[in-house]
Parts: sequence; C-alpha cells; structure tokens
Amino acid sequence: MITLTLIGIGTGNPDHLTLQAITAMQQADLVLIPLKGDDKADLAGIRRAMLDRHLTKAPMRVVEFDLPRRDTANPDYLGAVDRWHDAIADVWRDRINTHLPDGGNVALLVWGDPSLYDSSLRIAARLDLDVTVIPGITAIQALCAAHAIPLNGLGAAAQITTGRNLRDHGWPDGVDRLVVMLDGTCAFQTLPATGIDIWWGAFLGMPQQILDHGPLAEAGPRIIATRQSARTAHGWIMDCYLLNRS
Repeated sequence: MITLTLIGIGTGNPDHLTLQAITAMQQADLVLIPLKGDDKADLAGIRRAMLDRHLTKAPMRVVEFDLPRRDTANPDYLGAVDRWHDAIADVWRDRINTHLPDGGNVALLVWGDPSLYDSSLRIAARLDLDVTVIPGITAIQALCAAHAIPLNGLGAAAQITTGRNLRDHGWPDGVDRLVVMLDGTCAFQTLPATGIDIWWGAFLGMPQQILDHGPLAEAGPRIIATRQSARTAHGWIMDCYLLNRS
C-alpha cells in the first residue's frame, strides 16, 4: 500500500515548519523533490536543507525529478493546466513505482499550504493513493505578520483571488479587502490609482524578504520596479499582496 503525505513547509523559512510537518518528514520512506530548472534551483535547495536539518531516519530515499512544463502559449488556460497536471501525475506514479515497489509512505514538501492555490491535491487525486495533508504557514499569514496587520477589517470579509482574475474580471463586488496571489504581471495596474492601499511582500519569511506598502498610486510603481529587479537578481520570485479599498 502506498500512502502520500503532502507536507506544507511554509514560505521558505525552515523555522516555519510545524512539529507535525517534521514528524511527517521523518516518517516518510521516500521524498520527492521537483526540479523547476536552473533558474529556480533555490526552491529545491531549500527543500533539501529542511530535510538535512530534520531527518533522522535511515535509509531515507530522496528522489529529484524534472517537473513537466506547462504550455503557457496555449490560450486554453484551464485545459493546458489540466494536461500539465496529468503529466505531473505520470511522473509521480513512475517515481513511486520505481522507488517504492513494495509500498510505503511517500512525501512531497509543498510550498506554503497544500490547500491554498497549490495543485498537489488535484494531482494526487489522479492517483490511487491514501492521501494525508499536513497544513503549513501560508504566504497570506506571512504577509500579514511581516506588515503587522490583520487580514480582514473589523467585522468585514476578505477575499483571496489571483492576478489573472483581477486582471480579467476586476475588483469583485461586495469586498473591500482583497488578497492577490499568483500575479506575475502586477495586475493592480488595472485598478484605479486612488482610494486603494497596498501591502506587498516577496520572499516572505526568507532572508531576502522585501516589503512595501502605501497608497497604490505611490507604492505601485515602486513595487513594479523592485519586483523586476529582484526577479532578475534571483531568477525567480514569489510574492503576494493585500489591497484595501477605502
């Protein structure tokens, strides 16, 4: 029997690992680490560092695999993502069958939390596995902690969306606070320049963490320039932001 444990590891800070996550890592027979290309080698390196710090069980198999690439040129976004997930599931299946032929517990270290804008659960659903989820600190929690702000206004709601949704559909009705994730194009540029405040963070919880906040009209151009510079310097960037409409 194969069991799959999806372990939320937070936003890159090894101190964000919960005791439950560490225990789950130590109980795994196989850990799969995705490789996303040379420009994102840091992501695999951070996962390996967490394992080196906390693993006590031997023998432990740590297997790296090249993550299939999504066809970003395909205008059918949802269809392209669905096929991409199929390809990833095939790789998982192959590595698990190769390295755990007699069964056991395989673990994947998931950035942030497996339940929030991460596809690991959807990919796992393609495989006939018993799945356990270990929650992790999300980028939203790390963002609010870094800026020392509450997520929601007093007695009010906050909505979580993506840069794609904000760009294509605008600000959702009935919401004054909006958290935006997976935004590679700074979709806040499509919003009115006045009446909105932004709290932005990149590499949250990590030594290279970058923060900015203020009225969108003033902070927006700074964030765009800072984001581009940081992406060039590191080869990758993970960021999110909270918007408040007054």
